[in-house]
Amino acid sequence: MVLQRHLSLTAWSLLALLALVWGGSYLCNRIALEQVPVLTTVAFRVGGASLALWAYVAIRRLPVALTPGLALRFLGMGILNNVIPFTLIVWGQQHIPSGLAAILNATTAILAVLIAAMVFADERLTRAKGMGILIGFAGVCVIVGPTVLAQFDITSLGQLAMLGAALSYGVSGTYARIMLGGLRPEVQAAGMLTAATVIMLPAALWYDGLPALTYAPATWAALSYLALMSSAFAYVIFYRVLTLAGAGNLQLVTLLVGPVAVALGALFYAEALHPNEYAGFAIIALGLLVIDGRVHFPREKPAKPG
Repeated sequence: MVLQRHLSLTAWSLLALLALVWGGSYLCNRIALEQVPVLTTVAFRVGGASLALWAYVAIRRLPVALTPGLALRFLGMGILNNVIPFTLIVWGQQHIPSGLAAILNATTAILAVLIAAMVFADERLTRAKGMGILIGFAGVCVIVGPTVLAQFDITSLGQLAMLGAALSYGVSGTYARIMLGGLRPEVQAAGMLTAATVIMLPAALWYDGLPALTYAPATWAALSYLALMSSAFAYVIFYRVLTLAGAGNLQLVTLLVGPVAVALGALFYAEALHPNEYAGFAIIALGLLVIDGRVHFPREKPAKPG
C-alpha cells in the first residue's frame, strides 16, 4: 500500500509563511505597475531573484552540477512557474482588483490536486479530494458569474488571465517533483529563476525598451520585495514544502494567499469586492478544506434488509 502525502505541522507552518510573503506580491505588483511596464516588472522580479540566489549558493558553496539536460529542465520549470503565470498575473492586475486576482489564483490548489492525482500514486484522488474539487469549481463559477461569461469584456480577460496563471502553477508543481527532485531547494529556485530571466529580460527590452530607472522610492521598494521576498526567499520555501508534502498539497497555499491580498488591497487601495466574490471564495475555501480532510461528509448508512 502506498502511503499518501499529507501536510505536517512543519509543512503547514511553511505554507502560512509562504502565503504571507506571496500575499504581499499582489500589492507590490499594483505599486510597480504605476511606473513600470508588465514585462519589465517580471524581468526585474526574476532577474533580481536569480542574482540573489546564486550569490547565496556561492557563499554557502552548495553543490551544483549543471548539465545540458538539467538546464532544459530548469527552462521548463521557469516557463511554467515564472514566465507564464507572472506575466498573466501582472497583466491581469491592470484590469481587476488585486484581491480578486488572489481569489482567482486560489483555483491553483484545485487544479494542482487534480493533476498530481493523475500522476503520483501517493497523491491519489480520494473521495474527499473529488468532492473538494467539485465544490471548488463551483466557487470559481460563482466568482466569474453568468454575466461575465455572457459578456466577454476586458474584465473577463483579466479573470481568464488569472485562471491561466493558476493552471500553469498547477502543472508546475507536478513538473518540479518529477524533473527537479533531489536538488537542494536553493539550487532548484536559482536554476528556475535564471531560466525565466533568460526569457523575460530580452522580451522586456524588445517590447518595453530600456527601463528609465528613475522610479519613485515606493516603486523600487515594490520591485525589491518582488525579487528578494516574493521570489528568492519564497521559492526556497516552495521547494521545501514540495519535498515535505507533495505537489497537490503544496498549492493549497493559494487558499491562504487570498485573504492576505484582500486585506492589503483594502488597506492600501480601499478595494471593495462584490458579495458574489466573497461567496465564491468561501466556497473555494470549503472545497480545499474538504480536500485536505479538515471537513468530513457523513457516509451514507447502508440500507437495512427487508
